[in-house]
Amino acid sequence: MLITQSAGKFLKRNSTLHLGEKEVDLSIPVVAGIVNITPDSFYDGGKMEDETTMLKAVEKMIVDGATIIDVGAVSTRPGSGSVSTKEELTRLLPAVQAIRKEFPDVALSIDTFRSWVAVRIIDEVGPIIINDISGGTLDSKMFETVGKLQMPYILSHIKGTPQNMQDNPEYEDLIREVSQYFAEKVKKLNKFGVKEVILDPGFGFGKTVDHNFELLNKLDAFKVYQLPVMVGLSRKSMIWKALDTTPESALNGTSVANTLALMGGADILRVHDVKEAVEAVKIFCEIKATII
Repeated sequence: MLITQSAGKFLKRNSTLHLGEKEVDLSIPVVAGIVNITPDSFYDGGKMEDETTMLKAVEKMIVDGATIIDVGAVSTRPGSGSVSTKEELTRLLPAVQAIRKEFPDVALSIDTFRSWVAVRIIDEVGPIIINDISGGTLDSKMFETVGKLQMPYILSHIKGTPQNMQDNPEYEDLIREVSQYFAEKVKKLNKFGVKEVILDPGFGFGKTVDHNFELLNKLDAFKVYQLPVMVGLSRKSMIWKALDTTPESALNGTSVANTLALMGGADILRVHDVKEAVEAVKIFCEIKATII
């Protein structure tokens, strides 16, 4: 089964993710809708703890054009508290099971930095994308586990942990250091037999507002890896602080930032607001079609 968008295709680097019999086509950018099963996420904490509410939200995301549904059960906002593996599974597993049952054809990813959580979820619901905000730094078994599972893996850049990552992060050369991080991690993943890696520069994960805008401005620097790139800019502080507003009022700024990310080579937009992100992709595709 092919999960794709129906617009025209562009020639790109590695452009297919494999999830068992399903494929996610990245020949044009796709949108991942965020589902947070958490009480304390920075924007939508507590909004989807009820299964019925969650499934209605997922249905709307799919209708609006989401290709991937990304489900997380642990808040990784700056300064967030820790949650046990048991609690994470208690939140995450029923949610993923319910989504898989109700929407069997949608591609799923899970936002977790714990290898055991990934193993349990895949055992119960089948192939998923593993979205690890820690880049393997919070679980020494993660890379080995992903290699054994043979699932697509989102490799995120982070400096520190969610608890301390925003405590005055500093870089001598941001792009060079993030690139070196990716080079070392991808090499290690390849040694463990991981075949499908997506890069996430980690907006807001150990970066100041200025760092984040530098990343956005130079996003095309990561094309050298010939790997898909995911960006998660949705309603983040880099946007609402720049606009002197709030996360709730940062949708327009998010759309602008997502459009710039697409121009810089983003393949996946991870967002709270699917309809607006899909529209950004459509406009980007129209522009791209005129220069190919």
